[in-house]
Amino acid sequence: MAKEKQTFEQAMEKLDRIVERIESGQTGLAESIAEYEQGVKLIKQCRTILDAAEKKIQLLARGENGELVGDGELEEQT
Repeated sequence: MAKEKQTFEQAMEKLDRIVERIESGQTGLAESIAEYEQGVKLIKQCRTILDAAEKKIQLLARGENGELVGDGELEEQT
């Protein structure tokens, strides 16, 4: 069964819970290391999602000449 992708918000929520558990001392060393590893994976997933969003925004913000449009310039071209 394929793993369903989670949203940025879901990943951040899980990451927040992991940080809370580790910082509170609720977990032992071995479990903290496993939680940390999961946190690193979530951070990478969030960065991937943010990078994709940034690329999409850049594509949407390109002017007719293909260059990125600055603030206010997009409205002038439409």
